[in-house]
Amino acid sequence: MEAPRLHYDIRVYGKVQGVWYRASTRQKAEELGVTGFVQNMPDGSVYIEAEGPKDRLDALVAWCHEGPPLARVTQVEVQQGPLKGFSEFVIRR
Repeated sequence: MEAPRLHYDIRVYGKVQGVWYRASTRQKAEELGVTGFVQNMPDGSVYIEAEGPKDRLDALVAWCHEGPPLARVTQVEVQQGPLKGFSEFVIRR
């Protein structure tokens, strides 16, 4: 039986723009088989919506606390939300 899919809204704060955070997030999400999107926010944070089994989403969240080598993450906020049925993981501009 397949694990139920969940939806996480993730906000990442710190030095997370201009450090390949979005591209690295997409790469990690694709490795994990997670769908959704990542985008930069006007306040300097990065916003992610991700869907997949809980263990894979939790692995993505754990990765978000580190991010790519040049990132300096200070805070990660996660909230569960309603499924939206994403079919892939994309970078939104």
